[in-house]
Formats: sequence, structure tokens, C-alpha cells
Amino acid sequence: MREKSWRKWEVAGLFFTLIWGNLFHFVFDWSGESAAVGAIAAVNESVWEHIKLLVVPWVLWSVLETLALRRSRINILGSRAAALLLGVIYIPAVYYTYVGASGSNVAIINIIIFQLAVLLAFFVSWRWLDKGRLQGKFWSVCGAAILLLSLALVVYWTFFPPQIPLFTDPVTGQTGISQGL
Repeated sequence: MREKSWRKWEVAGLFFTLIWGNLFHFVFDWSGESAAVGAIAAVNESVWEHIKLLVVPWVLWSVLETLALRRSRINILGSRAAALLLGVIYIPAVYYTYVGASGSNVAIINIIIFQLAVLLAFFVSWRWLDKGRLQGKFWSVCGAAILLLSLALVVYWTFFPPQIPLFTDPVTGQTGISQGL
């Protein structure tokens, strides 16, 4: 791909996602457990809430990057959505593998898993953009739909989580938040 302005945006997005993803782990508590803040920030220690730490800043940055690069001929959305899905799959796959193998749940390992998921997703996004993969109107529409659906599910499942282990806090046994906006 000849157009290289996306590279600066991808590097900035990596740092944005790492910083905001880590901060979103704490802002629900800092806000006095505000339901509005909980819609986009982690509300407990469930695997799903760690996935939310990736999804929210990833989608926000993807929108910003797409708007900033709208005059170029680069389709950001297809690569960003596909890479996000990879990160979303990576977090529970690695978490359940290490917890199942070790029999323990260690906070620092959970943090490392999140950070590795971000790095993996950005690596894939970078490679696909560099190779010109997932370009064209179809992939743009699919990418936008996946990103918006991901964000919508993050918010919806914060208030109405399925009663399955992915959404259950291993410390408290609770899911989501019950207070309304």
C-alpha cells in the first residue's frame, strides 16, 4: 500500500488503547460506581469485563482514525474490525487455558493477557493495512457493523449479562451491574 499516513495513526492508537484500556479498569470505582461510566468501563473482574477494556478504546480509536484518514483511499474499518475480533478471542482463550492449567487466577497475568491482546490486534491490523487486505466498500461496511455491534454488546451486556462463566466475576460471583442509568 502506497499511502503510509495510517502508520502514525496505528502507533498512536496502540498507545491510546493500552493507556485507556488500563485506565478503564479503575474508572468505574473512581466514579463512585456510576452506571453511565460502567457502560464503558470494567465493572468487575470477569473475563468479559477484560474484553471490554480492549473493545471500548479500540472502537473509539477506530472511529477517530477513520475520520482522520477519510480523504485517503485506505479502508481502516475492515482491518480494525477483524483485528479486534482476534483480540476478543485471544483474551478468553489464553485466560481459560492458563487458569485451567495452573488452577489459579493471578491479577498480573490478567493484565499481561490484556496487553498482549492489544499488541496482537494492532500487529494484525498493521499487517493487513500494510498488505492492503480487507479493502473496498464491502469490508468497510462489514467493519463498521462489527465495530458498532461490538460496542453495543459491551454496553448491553454490562446491564444484561448472560449468566455464563465468561461474564461472572471469579471473586464475587456477580455479573454486570444492576443499577439503571
